Amino acid sequence: MGVSALCLGLALALSLLNLNMVVVLVESANSLEKSVGLPSSDAGLMATRSSVCTLQGGAHTPAFSEDGDYLIGGVYSIHHYMHTVDNNYNTVPQILSCIGSVDPRGLRLTRAMIFAIEEINNSTELLPGVKLGYQIYDPCTSIPVAMHAAIQLLNGNDSVFNSGDNCSHSGVVMAVVGEFGSTASMSISRVTGPFNIPLVSPYSTCACLSDKKQYPNFFRTIPSDQFQADALAKLVKHFGWTWIGAVRSDSDYGNNGMAAFLDVALREGICVEYSEAFYRTNPRSKIKRVADIIRRSTSKVVVAFTAIGDLKILLEELAQEPPPPRQWVGSEAWITEPQLPSYTFCAGAIGVAIQRSVIPGFRDFLLDLSPSEVRGSSVLTEFWEDAFNCSLTESNRTSKRMCNGQEDLTTLQSPYTDTSQLRISNMMYKAIYAIAHAIHNALFQKVNFTLLQTQRLESKEVFTELKQVNFSQNGYHVSFDANGDPVAFFELVNWQKNERGAIEPVTVGFYDASLPEGQKFRINRKITWVEGGTQVPVSVCSESCPPGTRKVLQKGKPICCYDCIPCPEGEISNMTDSPDCSPCPREFWPNAKRDACFHKPVEFLSFDEVLSIILATVSISGACLAIITAVIFLHHRTTPIVRANNSELSFLLLFSLTLCFLCSLTFIGAPSEWSCMLRHTAFGITFVLCISCVLGKTIVVLMAFKATIPGSNAMKWFGPTQQRMTVVSFTFIQVIICIIWLVVSPPFPVKNLTTYKEKIILECALGSAVGFWAVLGYIGLLAVFCFVLAVLARKLPDNFNEAKMITFSMLIFCAVWITFIPAYVSSPGKFTVAVEIFAILASSFGLILCIFAPKCFIILFQPEKNTKKYLMNKS
Repeated sequence: MGVSALCLGLALALSLLNLNMVVVLVESANSLEKSVGLPSSDAGLMATRSSVCTLQGGAHTPAFSEDGDYLIGGVYSIHHYMHTVDNNYNTVPQILSCIGSVDPRGLRLTRAMIFAIEEINNSTELLPGVKLGYQIYDPCTSIPVAMHAAIQLLNGNDSVFNSGDNCSHSGVVMAVVGEFGSTASMSISRVTGPFNIPLVSPYSTCACLSDKKQYPNFFRTIPSDQFQADALAKLVKHFGWTWIGAVRSDSDYGNNGMAAFLDVALREGICVEYSEAFYRTNPRSKIKRVADIIRRSTSKVVVAFTAIGDLKILLEELAQEPPPPRQWVGSEAWITEPQLPSYTFCAGAIGVAIQRSVIPGFRDFLLDLSPSEVRGSSVLTEFWEDAFNCSLTESNRTSKRMCNGQEDLTTLQSPYTDTSQLRISNMMYKAIYAIAHAIHNALFQKVNFTLLQTQRLESKEVFTELKQVNFSQNGYHVSFDANGDPVAFFELVNWQKNERGAIEPVTVGFYDASLPEGQKFRINRKITWVEGGTQVPVSVCSESCPPGTRKVLQKGKPICCYDCIPCPEGEISNMTDSPDCSPCPREFWPNAKRDACFHKPVEFLSFDEVLSIILATVSISGACLAIITAVIFLHHRTTPIVRANNSELSFLLLFSLTLCFLCSLTFIGAPSEWSCMLRHTAFGITFVLCISCVLGKTIVVLMAFKATIPGSNAMKWFGPTQQRMTVVSFTFIQVIICIIWLVVSPPFPVKNLTTYKEKIILECALGSAVGFWAVLGYIGLLAVFCFVLAVLARKLPDNFNEAKMITFSMLIFCAVWITFIPAYVSSPGKFTVAVEIFAILASSFGLILCIFAPKCFIILFQPEKNTKKYLMNKS
């Protein structure tokens, strides 16, 4: 906006200096006499008696003009340079003029406007009976000249106009078409805007022109740069380029367009390594600096939002040295320029372009130029003489030959005759038809066309109707939104080699802003990349982080530069370039790659494990051993050694030992509510029954020894009935403890998720820890009591003293369960259950081997000792 404001001020200053458009109203002597009270004779000395509106100074001559009922103004460049003059302020400044050769492309666009107007004048449906005229001015890409032309369109070309008292109605132009540059269109819009004269541009794309507060009268048939920026950003994102360089023209077009692109790119997650602005008139040192930045950059993609002339200067500088392989992404301003593909290192460039079209009859119109028609226009004469290198008039002849009249435009290789890429010409074509439809709609409301009459029409009426035009012409829809913008539609163009080896732009896809999100952008043809590659080039600051890792930004660098860090334990990332890792649910755990969660394996002491099989085998073997011992005792129940050791308690002890061996099997398998309650209560009750029997046997030994003392009747107080009651009483207490435990807080199955993070331990929770330790403590209390009594009886003078065996068994029992406690607490997972089973089996084997093994050995292998005499013999 700073550039346009400066140019606007400069243009206004030059216009005022030229005095071309200053209107002087010379009032009549009568009016002067009335206003100041002078005699008419004196007033006549100061002014003529007739009122006129005059132009002071000269005026520009239109490059092309044609009278009509309603005029359409045109301001767009046919030449590229303005003749500059140093004003000395002593003479009236000269009229600004253009120099240099005619631009064939600019001339073709001029002819496109004339062609559209003539086509409308020949139409019987659009504006029947009404002739449109035109005045086309050449501003030669100069902002002051463009503003001068705009002011002249407002005032008209007559040196004296409107002989009445009102000079407000000067020019009769209904609308203005132009300019190509956005900065020039801003200046023209500020001149024509206060008069409600619409300005329709076929090529000004700056998004700033959509601001209706500043440019209320501006319309365009080309999409805004905001849509172009969105299309370019989606194009870059589509191919996965997140690390790019950016260059732009240092103009309203480049600066505003690149700002819009960078804004969209930031939202799309695209990072920019550098963003450089330059202009074709900059010193070579600055152009070289931009070129060196491109050479040294690490990004492989360059987005260029530049004008054709600016990019050409940059490419020439890059061509001085072996250019780096860069994938160029271009804006519509240059991507279809036929001269630029000569820079072969840009082969594979891709970008957005205005939709290509075919205008029926336009090529014939361009070629239908006769020498006589050419001589009638200074611009056509200049073009003709440059194109064929001859002179049409003797006065212009220098070293050139005279034109012989055989020159044929069909043989001319020029952008003027090239209608294969009619893009901007179609925008011009649509702009003229939009204005014609607006005039048609404004007139249709005022007059019956059958009368073939024209009515006075104000430009503001055309301005109002232009907002509402909605029609299709030549297969293309034309309408404007609230900002004066059309529906955005772009072609995706790729520079590819043709069969002759030359590089040319090829349409490979489309971008349609009217489609829903996600469907706007599509590619329907194979793309050729930089250096003729077939694979999409990679341009990233950091390689993509695979699933199982997360991105960690590198300090001081853009968000596209990062390191890939593996997800921490228990967390995963299941997509590429994940910014964070997410934890797995409690019962899940990551796989080895940490890109998916799977159910944690459930662990318990199952029957199909080797450890379980061994423990179950030992358990069953112990139970079988107890049963075999009972069978032996039963078979030899009448022998002295069986009878002397209280056969009833012995059989009850063997039964309880069998249960102890078998209860260890309840600890194997998946825990359930019933198995958890059964395993602990069965263990507690069977072991108390076992210890009670051992305790009873110990007491019997002590009582038997005391019974041998004369006068002692101890055995009377501990006979068979008392023995049974003792066993039942001790066991009943344990039963009561177990019942209370089961009622208050029984053991229950639980999934242990804390011992191991990567697996689930299925185990039995104790429920009430007090209940568990009460059961265990009660067993330990009985064992200690039994051990003490056995120690007291170990030295009794019998040849076969059972108290010694009970002492050893209780010693083993207590040692096992004392070591069990720390092992139980510290063992993880299923090994906790294995330790408990081992303790049960070890203590049970200790009892059966210490108490019954010696007796079975005598019964089976030393029957001579199984006599009453031997047993009564004292050592």
